[in-house]
Amino acid sequence: MIKFGTGGWRAFIGEEFTKDNVRLVGQALSNIINTENAAGNGFVVGFDRRFISKKAATWLTEVLAGNGITVSFIDKYVPTPIVMFKCRDMGCQYSACITASHNPADYNGIKVFIEGDRDADEVITQKIEAQIDNLTLADVKSLDMEVAIADGKILLINPMNEFVDSILNYLDVESIKKANLKVLIDPMFGVAKNALQTVLISARCEVDVINDGENPGFGGLMPSPSAATLYRLKHLVAHEGYDIGIGTDGDADRLGIIDEKGNFIHPNEVLLLLYYYLLEYKGLKGSVVRNIATTHLLDKIAADHGEKSFEVPVGFKHISSQMEADDSLIGGESSGGLTIRGHIKGKDGVFASSLLVEMICVTGKKLGELLKEIYGKYGYAYTAEGDCTFKPSAKEALYKRIYEDKELPEFAYEIEKVSYEDGAKVYFKNGGWVIARFSGTEPLLRIFAEMEDQPTAEAVVAQVKAFLNV
Repeated sequence: MIKFGTGGWRAFIGEEFTKDNVRLVGQALSNIINTENAAGNGFVVGFDRRFISKKAATWLTEVLAGNGITVSFIDKYVPTPIVMFKCRDMGCQYSACITASHNPADYNGIKVFIEGDRDADEVITQKIEAQIDNLTLADVKSLDMEVAIADGKILLINPMNEFVDSILNYLDVESIKKANLKVLIDPMFGVAKNALQTVLISARCEVDVINDGENPGFGGLMPSPSAATLYRLKHLVAHEGYDIGIGTDGDADRLGIIDEKGNFIHPNEVLLLLYYYLLEYKGLKGSVVRNIATTHLLDKIAADHGEKSFEVPVGFKHISSQMEADDSLIGGESSGGLTIRGHIKGKDGVFASSLLVEMICVTGKKLGELLKEIYGKYGYAYTAEGDCTFKPSAKEALYKRIYEDKELPEFAYEIEKVSYEDGAKVYFKNGGWVIARFSGTEPLLRIFAEMEDQPTAEAVVAQVKAFLNV
């Protein structure tokens, strides 16, 4: 079974993520593209540093070429945002990157992008799944990579410079140059180093890098930038005098930030910082789009500046769609993904990190100072998180309790409303909230709560865990 979740198709290497299944995805995409006469502007394929990513990119590309589709193949590992950037640049209706993003090392997968440089929505992924259901390996057409290159059906490209230049053109480079910032990057053995280091060095930052190099096991850690996984970055930033530490996930579409004191800046706070900076210091206008599990303090910043805030389900494709509908200024999620109007519509850790560096330089304020300024104006809120594993046999019963029976604990706070648009989200009248939802990328039940302080938020998460027995 090949099923696409909120961030593409992801599966265990050697079990579901196999050469045969990658080729089936390639044939399904080819059938859709040819049926829709969508091959005119070609197809971009990229890959990250995961185990067999380059081979899988080759398998996918050979099938596309075998079906008469000209493929622009990025022949070096790159951040996923570069694939989306090139997709937009070429006007492709479809493109793809071989990656499992922040998932554990024994996963790999395929992210599919559509016209408008954004993640494929459910309509497209359901088409792909429906095609696969009606295919066998005998239906797969393929053309050897070397033969296809010689015939001009596969074009080798490297859009790194174009991507870097697009970020530099957006930034206030002169302000960054004057600040002489000292930056430490942790790409978590992923693909961010070349692009992010080039941007920052071009702006005359002093840049060092840790946890780089070929390591398909990601050093034994999840390639997801969190307070737990960035412990080395936290230590070095605090003790070696860096102005900021930047961590990025496996394919560099998410980020984790460490301030000058070695404190982890939660992705919710990154969104608060950037939205506030763009409105208050840059004088820009526009609404904000957040997913259902992201801080409501964004709503207060928006309202204070006469702007709207939109809540959408989890999955960056929903953020991209709503941003396009309202010409929003910023969109993001509590897991560390965000984008800004004028850049690509998908999330980009390289661009977001670069803009945070600009923010420090333009304002002349440390990250902690800016957060204190924001909390002084809009109040404080703390987000607690809990990821719960469960046996596959238990999912049906959990699903029934949450979605069908709509069972809830006896909370100590008065409930304003409950939404089941994406999981079960309880909105409290005091402004806090809690949500329980199944992950779209891993076998997990995710619980988030935002309350007025850390103990209260963590207590609410613990209460939901105990109630659901997870």
